[in-house]
Amino acid sequence: MSSYHIKALAAVTMLVDHIGVVFFPEAIAFRIVGRISFPLFIWLLVQGEAHTKDVGRYGLRLAVLGVVSQPIYQLTFATARPNILFELLLGLICLRLARGFPRFQLPIWIAGAGLSELLAMGYSSYGIGLVALTRYYRPTVLWGLAWVGFHLLWAWVEGPFQLPAIAVPLIFWLANGERGPKARWFYAFYPGHLALLWLIRQGLN
Repeated sequence: MSSYHIKALAAVTMLVDHIGVVFFPEAIAFRIVGRISFPLFIWLLVQGEAHTKDVGRYGLRLAVLGVVSQPIYQLTFATARPNILFELLLGLICLRLARGFPRFQLPIWIAGAGLSELLAMGYSSYGIGLVALTRYYRPTVLWGLAWVGFHLLWAWVEGPFQLPAIAVPLIFWLANGERGPKARWFYAFYPGHLALLWLIRQGLN
């Protein structure tokens, strides 16, 4: 799978998840499919940080889209918490700091996880933990055990909601490292699909 294929899969599974949240909150199947989405966005973030020629521009793009998306996100989900793009931005900062200061990687990740909890981000410390794990991805049994163990620990602390994400490394394994076609639609998809869901709900109401 190229990066384009993974972007398309991340977008589709996110859309399914959000359709479930907005229109079918009691239907668990939508949410199970949606658990695939966030780890794929993390994979794309890690790959983007590793290969971008201008990490500042990359971060600025996430920040601007986060700000633009926030009021739409709040309207659609009736919440005041920051949207996913801000957590991805925090993950990007942690990635770059860990790369620049390898001797301090552990405290950098701990600080990032703590900040995500403090700011009440959607995936909180789980999200930053995923960024860290994905950053050190290797197609090995040891890494796979770390991924599964992390999700089992999280399920024990917070509940089993994210357990379907255990299967996502199978998609990592299928990644071929190629970029594929340019996905010019990808960043606009996030605020765009949220706005569309909100408009449909308003029309139905």
